[in-house]
Amino acid sequence: MKFPKLSAPTLLLLPAIIVLAAVIVLPLLFSLYSSFTPFRLTKPESIWIFIGFRNYVSVLTNLEFWTAFGRTLLLLTIALNAEMFLGLGLAMLVNKATRGQRILRTLMMFPMMFSPVLVGFQFKFLFNDNIGFVNNALQSLGLTTNAIPWLIDGNLALFSIIVAEVWSSTAVFAILILAGLLAMPQEPVEAARVDGCTPWQTFRYVTWPYLMPFAFIAMTIRSLDVARAYDIVKIMTDGGPAKRTELLWTLVGRTAYSDARMGLANAMAYISILLSILFTVYFFRKLAAARQQIGAEW
Repeated sequence: MKFPKLSAPTLLLLPAIIVLAAVIVLPLLFSLYSSFTPFRLTKPESIWIFIGFRNYVSVLTNLEFWTAFGRTLLLLTIALNAEMFLGLGLAMLVNKATRGQRILRTLMMFPMMFSPVLVGFQFKFLFNDNIGFVNNALQSLGLTTNAIPWLIDGNLALFSIIVAEVWSSTAVFAILILAGLLAMPQEPVEAARVDGCTPWQTFRYVTWPYLMPFAFIAMTIRSLDVARAYDIVKIMTDGGPAKRTELLWTLVGRTAYSDARMGLANAMAYISILLSILFTVYFFRKLAAARQQIGAEW
């Protein structure tokens, strides 16, 4: 049997393809298979027991899973909107700067240089109820006499996580929106001013429609990040107190490693991925609609 001769580019790419198959494709196939088994880390032999869609049915009928999904959706909604408004404000301020714009752009990217684990430890210290900077500052200013349990109270703990997420990733919106502002032609803005439009009307009907595609690109990137948020939550609260900050991927991690139910955890993970894909499709449709609007108006 004569094998077909491979071209030089294919031969050069073959080692990379083999490595990618070994570290990505094969583990994905294994995890997909294990999601159809009752595989437990404490019972390795259970990997060979096929139970069909029982894990998926269990996940879809599990109130804890949908509670974590709702909490993830709440985090995503609040964080994305806060990041978009703050990023828009930062981008417009930097765009208006007449001096030191390069330095400001570099400083704007500064939070993105920190890993999520480091951000988690940083804000865990800041919101510590005994020695944290936030409580010490509030007490020094006389705004409160007692230490606020930022990471112990369920609602405050979720708020603290949102603050950490917003601080670390607002720069994504700011950079992309600033790119839109720098690429935007000034003729329509000048025409709006000549026609007597107020600054708000110019922004609402001229500037913002042009910036919408850039904002939706940032939303797509950040929605995937927030939907799989794990590091910051794991470090700051570990899903507590009493699972009040449990998100989708912290639930998956706890089910897989603390409860050792790897098969069920993989089923949760694949359902979570499908939900993330739905959000991505939604944002891409919004992006396409925004591009069509720009094409029609500009």
